[in-house]
Parts: sequence; C-alpha cells; structure tokens
Amino acid sequence: MTFTRPDHISDLDTLPRMPAWVTSVRGETLEDVAFLSGAALAHLHLVLGRDCVPQTLLRDRLALRAAEACVGFSGRPERAGALRDAVHLLRPGDLPGPAGETCLLWRRAVERPMSVKALARALPTLEPGQIAAWIDAGQGAPVTRAAMVLELVLKERPRADVPALILADGALAQALGWDHVVPLLAAGLKRADLRKRGDDLRLACHHALLSSVVEAVRQAADLARRAAHLNAVAPKLRAKGSGEAVEMFLTRDAMAPSALPLPDRAARRLCDRLVELGAVRELTGRDTFRLYGV
Repeated sequence: MTFTRPDHISDLDTLPRMPAWVTSVRGETLEDVAFLSGAALAHLHLVLGRDCVPQTLLRDRLALRAAEACVGFSGRPERAGALRDAVHLLRPGDLPGPAGETCLLWRRAVERPMSVKALARALPTLEPGQIAAWIDAGQGAPVTRAAMVLELVLKERPRADVPALILADGALAQALGWDHVVPLLAAGLKRADLRKRGDDLRLACHHALLSSVVEAVRQAADLARRAAHLNAVAPKLRAKGSGEAVEMFLTRDAMAPSALPLPDRAARRLCDRLVELGAVRELTGRDTFRLYGV
C-alpha cells in the first residue's frame, strides 16, 4: 500500500502556480501567442516533474477530455459521462461504439512511454513506418513541429482527426522531452481549426495549448490534493486487496467496482467507504452501474 510521504505534503504547498500574466494578456499576433503558449508549456513542464502529481491519472483524465472534444468534432452527442460508460461498463464481447472507441484510442495513446511502437499499438490502423515518417516530419520549435505533423496527417488522411491529434501531441511531447503523450491540443482546438494550414494552423495550435495547459495545470493541482488525501486515508482500509485498489484509483480516471481486485460485495463496500472518507467520488449520480474516481 502506498502512503503519502512528508515531502509530498510539502510539494503540495509549493506546487508552482501559473503566472497571472500568462492568462491575463490577450495575444493576437503569432509572435505574442507563441510567447504565451511557450510560457504556459514551460510551467506545465515544471508541474509534471513534481512527485505529488499522479501523472498516470492526470494523463488518463486529459485523455477523456481529448476524446470528448474529438467526439464533438464528429458531430456525436456523447460527453464525458457517456464515454466513461462506454469504456468502463463494457462486458466481454461488447463493442464500445464509435465514441467509446475514440476514448479507448486516447487512453491507449497515453498508457505507455512515447515511442513509435507504442503509438502503433494505440493506433493499429496505421503502419509503424508511416507513424515514424509523420512524427519525424515536424521541424522547428515544439508547437511548430506539432502543427506540422497535424497538418501533414490530415492532408494525407483527411478523416483521421483522432490519429492526427494523437500524433501531433506525440510530436509535441517528443520535442519537449516528455516520456508520455500528454493530451493537450484536441481540447483547445475548434473543429474548423483542423482545416487550417500554415501560420493559421500554428496560431490556432498556440491558442489551443494556452487554454488547455491552464486547464491541465488546474487538474494537476486538484488531483495532487485528492491523491494525497486518498493516500492519507489508505491505512484506514482493512479489506484484503484495498492497497491494490488504491493504486488503481491513483492511475485511472474512473473505476467500476467490478474492476477492483475484491469480491463484488467487498468492492462495493470499499467504494462506499472511500466516498464516505472523501477520498473518491461517485461519478454517475446513479443508484446502479456506478463508477468511481479520485
């Protein structure tokens, strides 16, 4: 079982805050917006380096946000709650449907350390060689590279919005030296932005990253606090397998009790106990088929 160390508590107190000028200044030119998005990304880089931030959980939650945006681009009505249901309430042999598949693509993209092999596993309809060629096509500063990859993939595969955005985030992560894909672009872009080219697309990407990074930093701080609380109450849990269950909650956006390493009744009791302790939340508002998350 994992417990919060004292240095994690001090990390929470010193988690860097986004400078006010990054969000208060309204950039209009490409140069101004590039400066602001660069400052925001540099700040996120610091936040992602803090041990108190549950990195895997943050990526999974950002993946859900990216999937919700991509489903919206396709004109479908599903939002976060429906996507969680499509992924976490699947029974053996069930198909997730188009929206659920989009969510699964994003979740697979962030699970493993960034590599062409990992991206090919997440995007099985694409050849590894093609993925490598697209990722390597980006040149220049990180956001410019990401925009170039996004433009190139969509030029060659006009309907491949989800793979294009995943690969663009992959190019950004590679340029910034991050170990994993961090979903950022999709949640900040508009559907019309995906048809832009050149400087117009770069400007849209800078704007998108500025807004998405602010939200990612907010979520990182929130999840750090929630993870610290979950670890703090973990010693109160007596059920066998509760330690493994806590680890699972610290890495996944949502969990069905049936996914926990406990008998069904014990799993439900554990979830209820964690809600009672304020360590996890019930995410659906339903009496049945419930999902829980930090």
